[in-house]
Amino acid sequence: MNALVNRGSGTEWPVLVGNPIVTDVYTSDPVVLVHDGVAYLYTGHDEAPPGADRYVMRNWLCFSSTDLVSWRPHGPLLRVDQFAWARDGAKASSVVERDGRFFWYVAVNHATIEGGAIGVAVSDHPTGPFQDALGRALVTNDVPFDTGDDHTIDPSVIVHDDQASLFWGKERCFSTRLDDSMTALAGPISEIELPEFKEGAYVHERNGWFYLSYGFAYPQRVAYARCRNLNEPWTFEGIVSEVPGNCATNRPAIVEFAGRWYFFYHNGVLPGGSSHRRSVCVDRLTYDDHGRMNRVRMTTEGLRSELSPA
Repeated sequence: MNALVNRGSGTEWPVLVGNPIVTDVYTSDPVVLVHDGVAYLYTGHDEAPPGADRYVMRNWLCFSSTDLVSWRPHGPLLRVDQFAWARDGAKASSVVERDGRFFWYVAVNHATIEGGAIGVAVSDHPTGPFQDALGRALVTNDVPFDTGDDHTIDPSVIVHDDQASLFWGKERCFSTRLDDSMTALAGPISEIELPEFKEGAYVHERNGWFYLSYGFAYPQRVAYARCRNLNEPWTFEGIVSEVPGNCATNRPAIVEFAGRWYFFYHNGVLPGGSSHRRSVCVDRLTYDDHGRMNRVRMTTEGLRSELSPA
Protein backbone atom coordinates (compact mmCIF):
# COMPACT_ATOMS: atom_id res chain seq x y z
CA MET A 1 0.00 0.00 0.00
CA ASN A 2 3.02 2.30 0.17
CA ALA A 3 3.66 4.60 -2.80
CA LEU A 4 6.89 6.35 -3.81
CA VAL A 5 7.34 10.11 -3.95
CA ASN A 6 10.30 12.10 -5.28
CA ARG A 7 11.34 14.79 -2.79
CA GLY A 8 13.45 16.71 -5.29
CA SER A 9 16.84 15.17 -4.51
CA GLY A 10 16.58 12.25 -6.88
CA THR A 11 15.74 9.96 -3.97
CA GLU A 12 12.36 8.32 -3.83
CA TRP A 13 10.97 7.84 -0.34
CA PRO A 14 8.00 5.61 0.49
CA VAL A 15 4.83 7.40 1.52
CA LEU A 16 3.71 5.54 4.60
CA VAL A 17 -0.03 5.01 4.39
CA GLY A 18 -1.48 5.44 7.86
CA ASN A 19 -5.21 5.90 7.24
CA PRO A 20 -7.35 3.99 7.92
CA ILE A 21 -5.49 2.94 11.04
CA VAL A 22 -7.18 -0.49 11.24
CA THR A 23 -7.30 -2.45 7.99
CA ASP A 24 -8.30 -6.02 8.87
CA VAL A 25 -11.82 -5.22 10.12
CA TYR A 26 -14.29 -2.41 9.53
CA THR A 27 -14.40 0.07 12.40
CA SER A 28 -16.59 3.09 13.06
CA ASP A 29 -17.68 5.76 15.54
CA PRO A 30 -14.33 6.29 17.31
CA VAL A 31 -13.86 7.41 20.89
CA VAL A 32 -10.45 7.74 22.54
CA LEU A 33 -9.45 7.59 26.20
CA VAL A 34 -5.92 8.51 27.28
CA HIS A 35 -4.86 6.79 30.51
CA ASP A 36 -1.35 6.49 31.96
CA GLY A 37 0.23 7.56 28.68
CA VAL A 38 -1.67 5.02 26.59
CA ALA A 39 -4.39 5.89 24.08
CA TYR A 40 -7.31 3.48 24.05
CA LEU A 41 -9.40 3.61 20.88
CA TYR A 42 -12.91 2.18 21.20
CA THR A 43 -14.86 1.66 17.99
CA GLY A 44 -17.99 0.22 16.53
CA HIS A 45 -17.65 -2.91 14.41
CA ASP A 46 -19.35 -2.85 11.01
CA GLU A 47 -20.20 -6.36 9.84
CA ALA A 48 -22.69 -5.75 7.01
CA PRO A 49 -22.10 -8.26 4.18
CA PRO A 50 -20.95 -6.94 0.78
CA GLY A 51 -23.76 -5.15 -1.02
CA ALA A 52 -25.94 -4.83 2.07
CA ASP A 53 -27.38 -1.35 2.53
CA ARG A 54 -27.87 -1.59 6.28
CA TYR A 55 -25.94 -1.56 9.53
CA VAL A 56 -24.95 -4.85 11.12
CA MET A 57 -23.24 -4.07 14.45
CA ARG A 58 -23.09 -6.56 17.31
CA ASN A 59 -20.12 -5.50 19.43
CA TRP A 60 -17.52 -2.83 20.17
CA LEU A 61 -13.78 -3.17 19.65
CA CYS A 62 -10.74 -1.73 21.42
CA PHE A 63 -7.20 -0.91 20.29
CA SER A 64 -4.37 0.68 22.27
CA SER A 65 -1.30 2.68 21.29
CA THR A 66 1.58 4.57 22.84
CA ASP A 67 2.28 6.63 19.69
CA LEU A 68 -1.07 6.77 17.76
CA VAL A 69 0.66 5.01 14.85
CA SER A 70 1.00 1.38 15.96
CA TRP A 71 -2.18 -0.08 17.42
CA ARG A 72 -2.59 -3.23 19.48
CA PRO A 73 -5.98 -4.95 19.13
CA HIS A 74 -7.80 -6.12 22.23
CA GLY A 75 -10.72 -7.71 20.41
CA PRO A 76 -14.39 -7.18 21.20
CA LEU A 77 -14.58 -5.91 24.79
CA LEU A 78 -18.33 -5.41 24.90
CA ARG A 79 -21.29 -6.96 23.11
CA VAL A 80 -24.93 -5.98 22.75
CA ASP A 81 -26.03 -9.29 24.27
CA GLN A 82 -24.33 -8.32 27.55
CA PHE A 83 -27.24 -5.89 28.01
CA ALA A 84 -30.21 -8.19 28.66
CA TRP A 85 -32.66 -5.37 27.95
CA ALA A 86 -31.17 -4.54 24.51
CA ARG A 87 -32.18 -6.01 21.14
CA ASP A 88 -29.35 -5.16 18.70
CA GLY A 89 -27.46 -2.28 17.14
CA ALA A 90 -24.01 -1.65 18.66
CA LYS A 91 -23.95 2.02 17.72
CA ALA A 92 -21.70 4.91 18.79
CA SER A 93 -20.31 5.04 22.32
CA SER A 94 -18.32 7.11 24.81
CA VAL A 95 -15.73 6.01 27.38
CA VAL A 96 -14.58 8.09 30.36
CA GLU A 97 -12.64 7.49 33.55
CA ARG A 98 -13.68 8.75 36.96
CA ASP A 99 -12.21 7.87 40.35
CA GLY A 100 -10.29 4.92 38.95
CA ARG A 101 -13.27 3.32 37.21
CA PHE A 102 -14.03 3.25 33.50
CA PHE A 103 -17.54 3.91 32.20
CA TRP A 104 -18.57 2.88 28.71
CA TYR A 105 -21.78 4.53 27.45
CA VAL A 106 -23.29 2.79 24.44
CA ALA A 107 -26.22 3.32 22.09
CA VAL A 108 -28.33 0.27 21.20
CA ASN A 109 -31.86 -0.61 20.18
CA HIS A 110 -34.13 -1.40 23.12
CA ALA A 111 -35.81 -4.80 23.26
CA THR A 112 -39.18 -3.65 24.67
CA ILE A 113 -39.30 0.15 24.32
CA GLU A 114 -39.65 1.53 20.81
CA GLY A 115 -36.46 3.06 19.44
CA GLY A 116 -32.96 3.45 20.77
CA ALA A 117 -31.53 3.56 24.25
CA ILE A 118 -28.30 4.40 26.04
CA GLY A 119 -26.75 1.96 28.47
CA VAL A 120 -23.60 2.05 30.58
CA ALA A 121 -21.03 -0.62 31.36
CA VAL A 122 -18.28 -0.32 33.96
CA SER A 123 -14.82 -1.78 34.58
CA ASP A 124 -11.79 -1.27 36.77
CA HIS A 125 -9.46 -1.30 33.72
CA PRO A 126 -9.60 0.34 30.26
CA THR A 127 -9.63 -3.08 28.58
CA GLY A 128 -12.21 -4.63 30.88
CA PRO A 129 -13.86 -6.83 31.70
CA PHE A 130 -16.89 -4.54 31.34
CA GLN A 131 -20.29 -5.35 32.83
CA ASP A 132 -23.71 -3.73 32.55
CA ALA A 133 -23.75 -1.25 35.43
CA LEU A 134 -27.53 -0.94 35.77
CA GLY A 135 -29.32 -3.96 34.33
CA ARG A 136 -31.53 -1.48 32.46
CA ALA A 137 -31.18 1.49 30.14
CA LEU A 138 -29.88 4.83 31.40
CA VAL A 139 -31.83 6.79 28.76
CA THR A 140 -34.68 5.52 26.58
CA ASN A 141 -36.29 7.05 23.52
CA ASP A 142 -39.25 8.41 25.50
CA VAL A 143 -36.88 10.61 27.55
CA PRO A 144 -37.15 13.58 27.91
CA PHE A 145 -40.46 13.27 26.09
CA ASP A 146 -42.06 10.99 23.56
CA THR A 147 -41.62 12.73 20.20
CA GLY A 148 -42.34 9.72 18.03
CA ASP A 149 -38.84 10.02 16.54
CA ASP A 150 -35.86 7.90 17.48
CA HIS A 151 -33.37 10.41 18.90
CA THR A 152 -31.51 8.25 21.43
CA ILE A 153 -28.10 7.65 19.82
CA ASP A 154 -24.46 8.73 20.00
CA PRO A 155 -23.74 9.46 23.67
CA SER A 156 -20.84 11.72 24.62
CA VAL A 157 -19.77 12.14 28.25
CA ILE A 158 -17.38 14.71 29.66
CA VAL A 159 -16.09 14.95 33.23
CA HIS A 160 -14.89 18.43 34.21
CA ASP A 161 -14.31 19.92 37.67
CA ASP A 162 -15.74 16.74 39.20
CA GLN A 163 -18.99 17.14 37.29
CA ALA A 164 -20.13 14.74 34.56
CA SER A 165 -22.40 15.70 31.68
CA LEU A 166 -24.06 13.52 29.06
CA PHE A 167 -24.89 14.61 25.49
CA TRP A 168 -26.77 12.65 22.83
CA GLY A 169 -29.24 12.95 19.99
CA LYS A 170 -30.36 12.51 16.40
CA GLU A 171 -31.84 15.52 14.58
CA ARG A 172 -32.11 17.08 18.06
CA CYS A 173 -29.27 17.40 20.56
CA PHE A 174 -29.91 16.89 24.29
CA SER A 175 -27.79 17.18 27.43
CA THR A 176 -28.06 16.58 31.16
CA ARG A 177 -25.88 16.05 34.21
CA LEU A 178 -24.93 12.68 35.64
CA ASP A 179 -24.71 11.98 39.35
CA ASP A 180 -21.53 10.97 41.17
CA SER A 181 -22.16 7.30 40.45
CA MET A 182 -22.05 8.06 36.69
CA THR A 183 -25.08 5.78 36.26
CA ALA A 184 -28.05 8.09 36.90
CA LEU A 185 -29.35 11.36 35.50
CA ALA A 186 -28.97 14.20 38.01
CA GLY A 187 -30.61 17.22 36.49
CA PRO A 188 -33.09 18.54 33.96
CA ILE A 189 -32.66 17.59 30.32
CA SER A 190 -32.10 20.51 28.01
CA GLU A 191 -32.11 20.76 24.23
CA ILE A 192 -29.21 22.47 22.45
CA GLU A 193 -30.07 24.39 19.30
CA LEU A 194 -27.44 23.69 16.63
CA PRO A 195 -27.60 24.40 12.89
CA GLU A 196 -28.15 21.29 10.74
CA PHE A 197 -27.53 18.94 13.66
CA LYS A 198 -27.90 15.34 12.51
CA GLU A 199 -26.07 13.12 15.00
CA GLY A 200 -22.64 12.27 16.38
CA ALA A 201 -22.28 14.78 19.24
CA TYR A 202 -18.81 14.86 20.77
CA VAL A 203 -17.74 17.24 23.57
CA HIS A 204 -14.22 18.12 24.67
CA GLU A 205 -12.55 20.90 26.66
CA ARG A 206 -9.41 22.93 25.92
CA ASN A 207 -8.03 26.03 27.65
CA GLY A 208 -11.32 26.98 29.28
CA TRP A 209 -13.44 26.40 26.18
CA PHE A 210 -15.93 23.58 25.69
CA TYR A 211 -16.37 22.34 22.11
CA LEU A 212 -19.40 20.43 20.82
CA SER A 213 -18.63 18.80 17.46
CA TYR A 214 -21.27 16.97 15.43
CA GLY A 215 -22.39 15.60 12.09
CA PHE A 216 -23.63 18.59 10.08
CA ALA A 217 -26.32 18.20 7.33
CA TYR A 218 -26.26 15.14 5.05
CA PRO A 219 -23.97 13.76 3.78
CA GLN A 220 -22.25 14.87 6.91
CA ARG A 221 -19.46 17.30 7.43
CA VAL A 222 -18.35 18.02 11.01
CA ALA A 223 -19.31 21.37 12.49
CA TYR A 224 -18.85 22.67 16.00
CA ALA A 225 -20.07 25.14 18.57
CA ARG A 226 -18.33 26.28 21.75
CA CYS A 227 -19.00 27.93 25.09
CA ARG A 228 -17.16 28.88 28.27
CA ASN A 229 -19.58 27.16 30.63
CA LEU A 230 -21.71 24.08 30.03
CA ASN A 231 -24.68 25.90 31.52
CA GLU A 232 -24.45 28.70 28.95
CA PRO A 233 -25.71 28.81 25.33
CA TRP A 234 -23.44 27.40 22.65
CA THR A 235 -22.07 29.64 19.90
CA PHE A 236 -21.87 28.06 16.45
CA GLU A 237 -18.38 28.40 14.93
CA GLY A 238 -18.59 26.59 11.60
CA ILE A 239 -17.18 23.57 9.78
CA VAL A 240 -14.08 21.71 10.93
CA SER A 241 -13.97 18.80 8.43
CA GLU A 242 -15.53 17.85 5.10
CA VAL A 243 -17.51 14.78 4.06
CA PRO A 244 -15.26 11.72 4.47
CA GLY A 245 -14.46 9.51 1.50
CA ASN A 246 -17.15 7.03 0.43
CA CYS A 247 -19.18 7.57 3.61
CA ALA A 248 -22.23 9.71 4.35
CA THR A 249 -21.85 9.83 8.14
CA ASN A 250 -19.19 11.51 10.24
CA ARG A 251 -18.71 11.06 14.00
CA PRO A 252 -15.54 12.70 15.39
CA ALA A 253 -13.46 12.07 18.49
CA ILE A 254 -11.04 14.78 19.58
CA VAL A 255 -8.24 14.13 22.06
CA GLU A 256 -4.99 15.59 23.35
CA PHE A 257 -2.07 13.16 23.40
CA ALA A 258 1.55 13.97 24.31
CA GLY A 259 0.85 17.71 24.05
CA ARG A 260 -0.77 17.65 20.60
CA TRP A 261 -4.39 17.44 19.50
CA TYR A 262 -5.83 14.81 17.19
CA PHE A 263 -9.03 14.36 15.22
CA PHE A 264 -10.38 10.81 14.83
CA TYR A 265 -13.13 10.07 12.31
CA HIS A 266 -14.30 7.32 10.00
CA ASN A 267 -14.58 6.93 6.23
CA GLY A 268 -15.43 4.14 3.78
CA VAL A 269 -12.24 3.84 1.76
CA LEU A 270 -11.04 0.31 2.56
CA PRO A 271 -11.75 -2.29 -0.15
CA GLY A 272 -15.43 -3.13 0.08
CA GLY A 273 -16.02 -0.12 2.29
CA SER A 274 -19.10 2.07 2.33
CA SER A 275 -21.34 4.01 4.70
CA HIS A 276 -22.13 0.67 6.33
CA ARG A 277 -18.58 -0.70 6.31
CA ARG A 278 -16.51 2.13 7.72
CA SER A 279 -12.94 2.57 8.88
CA VAL A 280 -11.43 4.79 11.58
CA CYS A 281 -8.77 7.36 10.66
CA VAL A 282 -6.81 10.04 12.53
CA ASP A 283 -5.22 13.35 11.52
CA ARG A 284 -3.76 16.31 13.35
CA LEU A 285 -6.01 19.05 14.76
CA THR A 286 -4.83 22.62 15.39
CA TYR A 287 -6.39 25.74 16.86
CA ASP A 288 -5.98 29.41 15.97
CA ASP A 289 -4.91 32.14 18.39
CA HIS A 290 -8.53 32.66 19.47
CA GLY A 291 -9.11 29.02 20.34
CA ARG A 292 -11.12 28.18 17.22
CA MET A 293 -10.49 24.86 15.55
CA ASN A 294 -8.75 25.02 12.19
CA ARG A 295 -10.03 22.89 9.36
CA VAL A 296 -8.82 19.30 9.50
CA ARG A 297 -7.10 18.01 6.38
CA MET A 298 -8.06 14.36 5.96
CA THR A 299 -5.13 12.35 4.58
CA THR A 300 -4.14 8.83 3.57
CA GLU A 301 -0.73 9.27 5.22
CA GLY A 302 -2.31 10.07 8.57
CA LEU A 303 0.21 10.40 11.37
CA ARG A 304 2.79 8.20 9.64
CA SER A 305 3.73 11.20 7.48
CA GLU A 306 5.25 12.78 10.59
CA LEU A 307 7.66 9.83 10.84
CA SER A 308 8.70 9.63 7.19
CA PRO A 309 12.07 11.09 6.07
CA ALA A 310 12.14 14.91 5.68
